[in-house]
Amino acid sequence: MSFHAFDLERWQSTWENRVRYNLSESGVHPLAISELLTMAGTDPEEFLALRMVYSQSDGTERLRTAVADLYDGTSNDQIVVTVGSSEANFVACWTLIEPGDRVTVLTPTYLQTWGIARNFGAHVTSLPLHRELGWEPNLDDLTRTIPAKTKLVVVTNPNNPTGHVLSAEARRGILERASAVGAWVLADEVYQGAELDGVTTSSLWGGYDRLIIVNGLSKAYALPGLRIGWIVGPRTFRDAVVQRHDYTVIGPSPASDYLAVRALTVREAILQRTRTILLNNYPTLERWLGQFGELFDWRPPQAGAICFVRYRHPMEALQLVESIRAEENILLVPGEHFDRPHHLRLGFGNEPAELDAALALLDRGIRRLLLD
Repeated sequence: MSFHAFDLERWQSTWENRVRYNLSESGVHPLAISELLTMAGTDPEEFLALRMVYSQSDGTERLRTAVADLYDGTSNDQIVVTVGSSEANFVACWTLIEPGDRVTVLTPTYLQTWGIARNFGAHVTSLPLHRELGWEPNLDDLTRTIPAKTKLVVVTNPNNPTGHVLSAEARRGILERASAVGAWVLADEVYQGAELDGVTTSSLWGGYDRLIIVNGLSKAYALPGLRIGWIVGPRTFRDAVVQRHDYTVIGPSPASDYLAVRALTVREAILQRTRTILLNNYPTLERWLGQFGELFDWRPPQAGAICFVRYRHPMEALQLVESIRAEENILLVPGEHFDRPHHLRLGFGNEPAELDAALALLDRGIRRLLLD
């Protein structure tokens, strides 16, 4: 069986800690441990006294209860804590997908589940989101793209890379079509809480009995280094996930579990910090894009520190971002990593002074490569 590499993660992992300015990230400027402990009113000595034991593999009861409290009608025995939402996606797909299964993925998207499904031998179909519809799906496509015997439908909402939040009509249509064919739905909701208008996106949880939610602390919570994610699902599915989780990373670090509990106790304060960063920074990016006239077009993101931008020039995005990395020391994400040529994903969650400096250098690179 051929192997499909995860090009986006390989690109970011290779360069994100080697460049001067990283505009490839989709989250906001991370919290320091000291900031989190202060927000949570926790004595740092308590954290420093932690023993580096094997923590509870599926998450401590306290952490699983804190996660369950985010989802109506859910108890902690429906939660599996994972090492990031990436592991959550992996073990969820591993639990469900067998060779020959049909999987449908809303695209453009973070192509992890797309690649996992193909590597597990599934036939993968795209349910496209359309720019001209405001990054909504055409509901007339549902029967064609989610045919009979589809095993799994993958939805990322809010979406990466577009920052779009699906309409209630689209969410309802996808769940109804999944129900009609008996498919599972995996809803990756990791950008929930990072909405620019301050209104938290409604979870799909509770809308369907074959539903799996994946989320974590990397994006809206500004804690990517904790590597804490989770899965919410039916108890029988949860039990099957735990058995596969035993083969991957055993369990989260006790330090990460401890800090995750504190983060969820001050959830609203963290989300307010995230939204403040987004609201302060997006106008800076929008003004910067606007100065290039018709070179760029984009739809303002509704959530996440990401803006998906189309540019009018024949140069391939892979060539463009590599030239900018090499000559301007700035990391961007090419549209090819979302199967969308002539697009860029620009992150804007940096500290304001850093964003200003990065865009000043990027201005020089864009003018040299696309306007000269």
